[in-house]
Amino acid sequence: MARRTTTTAADTRRAGQLLLASSAIGALNTINARRPLARKGPAGILAFTAGWPTSEFPLHAVGWQALATLGFVRKGALRTPAGWAGLGLAAVSWAGLYRIWTDAHEASGVFDEALSGVFGDELGPVDAELAARPTLPRRVQRERAMMAPLPRHRRLHVTRERSNLAYGEAGKRNTLDIWRPKDLPADAKAPVIIEVHGGAWVIGNKEQQAMPLLSHLVDNGWICVSINYRLSPRATWPDQIVDVKRAIAWVKAHIAEYGGDPAFVAITGGSAGGHLSSLAALTANEPEFQPGFEEADTSVVAAVPFYGVYDWINRDGTGRADMEEFLGKYVLKASRVDQPELWEKASTMSWVRPDAPPFFIIHGTNDTLVPVEQARAFAALLQAESKNPVVYAELDGAQHAFEIGDSPRTFATVRAVHRFLETIRAREGHTGVGAAL
Repeated sequence: MARRTTTTAADTRRAGQLLLASSAIGALNTINARRPLARKGPAGILAFTAGWPTSEFPLHAVGWQALATLGFVRKGALRTPAGWAGLGLAAVSWAGLYRIWTDAHEASGVFDEALSGVFGDELGPVDAELAARPTLPRRVQRERAMMAPLPRHRRLHVTRERSNLAYGEAGKRNTLDIWRPKDLPADAKAPVIIEVHGGAWVIGNKEQQAMPLLSHLVDNGWICVSINYRLSPRATWPDQIVDVKRAIAWVKAHIAEYGGDPAFVAITGGSAGGHLSSLAALTANEPEFQPGFEEADTSVVAAVPFYGVYDWINRDGTGRADMEEFLGKYVLKASRVDQPELWEKASTMSWVRPDAPPFFIIHGTNDTLVPVEQARAFAALLQAESKNPVVYAELDGAQHAFEIGDSPRTFATVRAVHRFLETIRAREGHTGVGAAL
């Protein structure tokens, strides 16, 4: 006969204490997701690690916290004052998480205001066309955000022949994948965008980032090209930007073979990819970054950098001071004192010019890896100098890498980027598939 287990007063007291401790940790995490507890140094990295999943998927955090609470309640936690205190604290945390969820849905309004403020009535026809043909019903968006927040966007649009294509001589670090709509005619002249992954210039690959954006654009008739590039410390700057330039040149020369329009090639990227994509956009055909292929066309029609690092020399103090040691030791392998010109030319803000292509700069206020203040400074500088449209959207509550999963902000973001790109296409008079598909 099995022995019955009895719950002692000590067990009950312990359950109450554990519920209180668990609820306190959960509440602290909620606070950090709403307003990061640290924004500088190693503590800022920890704030990002905990804050990113919670700020983008707060209802999942409610679920996990509720399961933990239920477990302690079943062990008798509510027979103690500590247990009741823990339950009350958990309820406050859940309310905060729900507020984070509802606030995230305001991203669409932020994008609408930013785009309309720059394009005005010019945005209208494109927006109306997209609004009449939503990519995903809102019910499906909610289900994806709730049930499967991490994207499962398989490369269904890419055949084996179009994966890991070589654009240079650096092995797998000089390869790219082509995302294209199925059954796209060879003469379609589809619009093209190149995606540059992030990873602090030392990690990452073409299969990890921007999946929701690329899938959305492919579903709407675009060709998307995601690229690898050489990484430090094995590579030394400017290897990374040289590879991005080489990939642009390859796309310009070969994308027509896949139904793309070489006359309409845009570029995007996040974090280090935001730096590289913005720098590439502002240094079109710059011989210094195109050794051996100086005559190749590396211009792009538009750039959409996400949470990028735009100034390695931190000229106005809006960047992270602690990045200098990392960049000097692992990426440039030279100090600012020894080679100031090298650092200056590596900074996107050094290349701002009147004939810059259209830009759509996106950043979150809660970013603890790349301060939002630097994005504001870059956007202001570009808006003051460029003769072309510069849209800046600042998302309240968004952390670094906020759009990697299927969250409410992600759905709003991919739609806004699509609207921006289609508006630029209309301004430039480009035809072919895309919004009309």
